[in-house]
Amino acid sequence: MSGSPQPAYIGVGGIIIDDIVFPTGETRMAVLGGGVVHAAAGMLVWDQRAGIVAYAGHDLPEQARQRLARDFDLQGVIVLDLPQARAWQLFEWDGKRSEVFRVDVLDPFIYEPPPDRVPAVYHAARGVHLLRDAAPLPAWRALYPDAVLLWEPLQQYMIAENAGEFRAALPQIDIVSPNWLEAQHVYGFREPEGLVRAMLDDGAAVAVLRMGEAGSLVGQQGQNGLLRVPAVPVPDLIDQTGAGNTYCGAFLVGWSETRDLLTAACYGAVAASFSLEVTGVADPPPDKDAVRAARLRWLHDQVKVSG
Repeated sequence: MSGSPQPAYIGVGGIIIDDIVFPTGETRMAVLGGGVVHAAAGMLVWDQRAGIVAYAGHDLPEQARQRLARDFDLQGVIVLDLPQARAWQLFEWDGKRSEVFRVDVLDPFIYEPPPDRVPAVYHAARGVHLLRDAAPLPAWRALYPDAVLLWEPLQQYMIAENAGEFRAALPQIDIVSPNWLEAQHVYGFREPEGLVRAMLDDGAAVAVLRMGEAGSLVGQQGQNGLLRVPAVPVPDLIDQTGAGNTYCGAFLVGWSETRDLLTAACYGAVAASFSLEVTGVADPPPDKDAVRAARLRWLHDQVKVSG
């Protein structure tokens, strides 16, 4: 798979094909997904054609391949002689989602490729989104000593047994962004401000707690206040899958370009809102720039600082 040279941002993670079952019984089959794709879509909302580092199966659906090629640089996508990772996404009326994988071999799509499979054309990236556990973080930092690394921990990694390893890893990266439930599992308490401050105390330079419809809470090392950024309301909420990944990709761009916490958090919230309006990967409308600007203005009027 090929693409344009030297993207400024890359995402590292898994490409997943989702078969979605809504509470009504309606289904959407073979929907392009996976955390790295959603994160790259968040970057695209802010005009960055990201490179994707991921494995793909030999039977990746053609429609998904075309969508990937349209929006992203694919020089880091490696095709394996394995069935494409695929999962049922089962939604309940209360918004709960259950994920059931449909392939026998899954681990390569979730935990690989390793840093030594990254093409040289990606080595100059300014920002890297990592959807990984803690173990490979030192190797990624060694490959990208000067880039901004945003670590979005794998959901299955964020359990109490890994709390010590998670906390010890925070000084190795620039931004950490678990969701609210994941952070609770690691730290053992619920209060959002305390969770953000705990990550900062453990060495995170920037900590971003994603809280779904409650928005996000973000903090920076050396600053007393925390920023609470609401979720952007959308006219029609279609699909929540991948909204958090989309937020992270956009936050990475905002922080890397401006080093301004408010701008980065608003970039994330705006991109996540585009994700909510479609099934699968965010696909902004033709009037993206106008809608994006309006949502950004709304957020700036809403943001609150916690003491």
